[in-house]
Amino acid sequence: MFLKNRKNGDMVDVDKIRDLTNLYHEKVLGCYQVGEEVQDPQEFKKSELVFLSGEDLPKCWTDPNYRVRKK
Repeated sequence: MFLKNRKNGDMVDVDKIRDLTNLYHEKVLGCYQVGEEVQDPQEFKKSELVFLSGEDLPKCWTDPNYRVRKK
C-alpha cells in the first residue's frame, strides 16, 4: 500500500498491510519510492504516515484506546 511521509512528502510503499492495520504496532516496514532504484526497507512510525490524499490514518489503526470516550 502506498502512503506518504508526513514530514517530507515522499511516497512510502508499506510492505505488510497487516502491520499497518494492527493498532498495537507503532511501526511498519516499508520502502521509499523515490528515484529509479529500489530503496532499502526501513521502519516508519505510523504517526509519520498519511494517505496520499493527506488524510490521517484511521484511529482504529493507530490508537488502542480509540473506543474509549473522552469526557
